Amino acid sequence: MDSKEKPSTVYQIPLPDRPDFSTVDWLVGDWSGKTTDEKTQGELHLSVSYQLDKHVILFRGETTLPSPKTSAPMTESWLGVLTPDRQAGGFLLRMFSSTGFITRYRLTVDGSETHINPEGGDQPPPGWLFRTVIKKTNPQEFVETVQVAPPNKSFFDYYTAKLNRLTTEDKAKAAQIPPH
Repeated sequence: MDSKEKPSTVYQIPLPDRPDFSTVDWLVGDWSGKTTDEKTQGELHLSVSYQLDKHVILFRGETTLPSPKTSAPMTESWLGVLTPDRQAGGFLLRMFSSTGFITRYRLTVDGSETHINPEGGDQPPPGWLFRTVIKKTNPQEFVETVQVAPPNKSFFDYYTAKLNRLTTEDKAKAAQIPPH
């Protein structure tokens, strides 16, 4: 080795451990369902997957609601990125909506219930609050209740829906149906 050459230095950044998503990983998969109100039945679709070498969970959802008694008809697509909250514990869910809103939620798990509560965000609906409770009824089904609080008002149930895990056969059938 020439005395003028220095040995090369190898830098290595220590990587964080993978998050422990064990309390919510049952949600990973594709889900579809309808609201439980027979008169104004809406449709929901949800896809949940691990991303970035299992460091985040990605939620992709579509909700179509006919005109319920409390609001106008609504169609929304959204995506959410779930990450651990290493300082406060639990998880943070950042949701991006086709309506333009960007909202942050705290996601906590209490037994068979998953609670998603508002914590602001980059561009939340001004004055409005949304929260969700997901109740796992079995490994292939859950019930979701979304509650809304208009500005300076109390929460009320906006809708409740039952979603079922899509099987490989369900996905194959859906792929054969031409889009609207």
